[in-house]
Amino acid sequence: MSRNTRTERDSLGPVEVPAGALYGAQTQRAVDNFQISDLSLPHQFIKTLAQVKAACARANAELGLLSKEQAEAIVTAANQVATGRHKAQFPVDVFQTGSGTSSNMNMNEVLASLVQKSTRIQLHPNDHINMSQSSNDVIPTCIHVSALQLLETQLLPALHHLAGALMRKRSTLTHVVKTGRTHLMDAMPIRMDQEMSGWLQQVQDCITRLENIRPRLSQVAQGGTAVGTGVNAPDTFSRLFCRHMGALTGLTLLPASNHFSAQAAQDTAVELSGQLKTCATMLMKIANDLRWMNSGPLAGLGEIALPVLQPGSSIMPGKVNPVISEAVMMAAAQVCGNDTSITLCAQHGNFQLNTMLPLIGYNLLQSEQLIANSATSLADKAISGFTVNRTKIDKTLARNPVLVTALNSVLGYDRAAALAKQAYTEGRPIIDVVVEQTDLPRTEVERLLNPRLLTGAE
Repeated sequence: MSRNTRTERDSLGPVEVPAGALYGAQTQRAVDNFQISDLSLPHQFIKTLAQVKAACARANAELGLLSKEQAEAIVTAANQVATGRHKAQFPVDVFQTGSGTSSNMNMNEVLASLVQKSTRIQLHPNDHINMSQSSNDVIPTCIHVSALQLLETQLLPALHHLAGALMRKRSTLTHVVKTGRTHLMDAMPIRMDQEMSGWLQQVQDCITRLENIRPRLSQVAQGGTAVGTGVNAPDTFSRLFCRHMGALTGLTLLPASNHFSAQAAQDTAVELSGQLKTCATMLMKIANDLRWMNSGPLAGLGEIALPVLQPGSSIMPGKVNPVISEAVMMAAAQVCGNDTSITLCAQHGNFQLNTMLPLIGYNLLQSEQLIANSATSLADKAISGFTVNRTKIDKTLARNPVLVTALNSVLGYDRAAALAKQAYTEGRPIIDVVVEQTDLPRTEVERLLNPRLLTGAE
């Protein structure tokens, strides 16, 4: 042993631990064994894990298994961890034992050390901090509760913020009629507020889907202990835990309707991840539409100008790029990748325990964070501030031969197609070609092909 380490012991024997570490032997073994990545579980997960330990301590005290002094010492230590004061004390790699036992023991050891340092009360990481618990119910509980906390505090508020930005912007664009596009090709006209109403509906549908998952996400595995039977935990422990955990988090939590399912499977995590992928698809569509509409400004569509945020090239002076759209699209791609990973992880619910829990938790929380931050960025740095190039939009719309679609019932599809082809070939406005090649008066043609009327406006 050097002056930089101290000797700790667990059931396997002695281990050298950094002298100043709050954790003990089992955490150090995990640090030594799992050198796979530079990824560790995020603060939200560690915060929730600390809250779980605090709620368990209070439930145990209520059951007479811990003294009130012991329980409150654990709660005080857990509160310190939850505020992020001891982030460096949670070094375990995400890629660890599939139950998350190493992270659970990391928390148990840190809390025992904090209690001893502040109160001189000697608590055992397993016997006291982990009382009435198992990693096998603690980690699934953390996945549900941490994901639910992010859903309520960040993700849903961010999506509502995006919806609000779209509603405000849409209300300013009811007068703008533009060329619609299908297959990236010119199509019938559409008002810009109609186009944005499609985006808004996508956002609102995502909100509804996420809200609908609450009943399942609010059910927690805590109380099932090792395999779901609740061994070493009193019958009422799960219910008491939910009450105390709810008081700590402000959430309404319930014991799992089936503890065997809650520990062996991660179906709710898969469901939430799928909805997050839907959100990512929505963000990808909106961001990409904005990018295309902003393209150019001379050789592209140039319908809008996104806010200028930074120089776009290290070699081409004056170039400005749609950086927010691109950042959001990359975040959306990451969420889709996370969903695939979560799906594969959830398939490994072998018998009584899923054995890829840490990665499920990591990816699920990252996806929620990415969607929340992307929605906010898109709202504040792209949608709220873009301006419309009416000159470019009106010029393009006036020369759109596809407007002749409105004459199908008057001229027939084949003749209308021939007139559109002639307008394309000659590069002339479709109204001029129709007046020249038919007996329809110009006033009637202009009425029938009025782009604004064709969008359903009066």
